[in-house]
Amino acid sequence: MAVVESVLARVPQPLRAVLVKHRELLKFAVVGGTTFLVDNSIWYLLKLTVLQDKPTTAKAIAIIVATIVSYVLNREWSFRTRGGRERHHEAALFFVISGVAVVVNLIPLWASRYVFDLERPHVSLFVQETADFISGSVIGMLLAMVFRFWGFRKWVFPDELGHRRREEELVDVPRQ
Repeated sequence: MAVVESVLARVPQPLRAVLVKHRELLKFAVVGGTTFLVDNSIWYLLKLTVLQDKPTTAKAIAIIVATIVSYVLNREWSFRTRGGRERHHEAALFFVISGVAVVVNLIPLWASRYVFDLERPHVSLFVQETADFISGSVIGMLLAMVFRFWGFRKWVFPDELGHRRREEELVDVPRQ
């Protein structure tokens, strides 16, 4: 039994029906949570060491690494029954959508630091770090997540291609 099915088996029936109906969104959210941890771990590692004076650059590097992890997890798990394009075409579309999402993600952090001057010496270190986290890891990531989910479903892993792929899988599976 797959992990998702074993978790769903423990959920009460009314909620289980909703979760099954929105399974793809749920899987996307799990991948997002995983990449959130990857992103923030790398961001803070870079920001507190070699890129202390360049928080936006550190965040961009962290987002790029997390995006690579996201492609693999989304391709092989969240949207595995969708798509159907050649791998290089699908990957190119994934990274274009993700590239736009990087910009969407960075705008709140950039505004926090350089428009609202929420950086030292104008504010305390605590206020700076809190503003960085809220703008870069909460607001920016939420905006980018909404954009990515929409873009991935619409262009990278469209369902009309997935129907063909699922039908091919059914033909390949021997009947018992």
